[in-house]
Amino acid sequence: MKNTFNRRQALKNIALGTGAIGFGSVLSSFSVPEFSEEKKSDRPKNNINHSVCRWTFPDVPLDKLAADCAAIGIKAIDLLRPSEWDTVEKHGLKCSMATDDFASIEHGFNDPENHKELQKKYKELIEKASKQGIKNVICFSGNRRGMDEETGIKNCAEGLIPLLDYAKERNVVLVMELLNSKVNHPDYMCDHTEWGVALAKETGRDNFKLLYDIYHMQVMEGDVIATIRKYHPYINHYHTAGVPGRNEIDETQELFYPAIMKAIVETGFDGYVAQEFVPTAENKFNSLEEAIRICDV
Repeated sequence: MKNTFNRRQALKNIALGTGAIGFGSVLSSFSVPEFSEEKKSDRPKNNINHSVCRWTFPDVPLDKLAADCAAIGIKAIDLLRPSEWDTVEKHGLKCSMATDDFASIEHGFNDPENHKELQKKYKELIEKASKQGIKNVICFSGNRRGMDEETGIKNCAEGLIPLLDYAKERNVVLVMELLNSKVNHPDYMCDHTEWGVALAKETGRDNFKLLYDIYHMQVMEGDVIATIRKYHPYINHYHTAGVPGRNEIDETQELFYPAIMKAIVETGFDGYVAQEFVPTAENKFNSLEEAIRICDV
């Protein structure tokens, strides 16, 4: 059976210091393999900057996850809060995408009533990220709630532009994630690449970019490689997962990730590709290691 555990619940569980099941039982059942010297030397080719989303391993202490990721050549961990940044950095990893508890998928910049509070909280997060040397901060459009596309673009731009100017002075990029509204995030507005690109043009700021989630955009629009080639100047981050199901990116699903990764490399991309699949294998870290191998083109 496919795992339907979602990011929203996982992030809540991590914030509370718990997992989807009892923490003690998880630690006793979850086993990460020891890596031989030969394995440690089998490093990625460095054409892709590999990362992994923290929320997909909610039951693994971050300190352990960071250490084991570093051992197989992963360079960063995605979607970390400020309190978590130092933990990964002590293992030589970066936070590749910053977030915090206030960042809401459903309640975003398309609603002007959210602007004042979001601007206040995002300024605080941008300032922290800048001081830590973290470049990327995630943001969301919010749900439509009957709003038309053009109004959503104008509202988002209005709320984002003051923050983008603030972030520009601090060498920070605000990155809006493209998510599917068909399966995982009903009613989400930024659910097509062209909408995100239109918003980027409306802001007129080069430190507003898109997080192209390959799983989500395959669900919504397909044509992944052609879209990446066409719109890559607007993209500074990628997420992965298998389709359908959001699980492993192996031969059980419909996307051929080596070709997608080659297309990304050919655009000259130098950002991060973060694994965001929900592992179903008994040894979840083996699934992550295999995903890195698949994407290491």
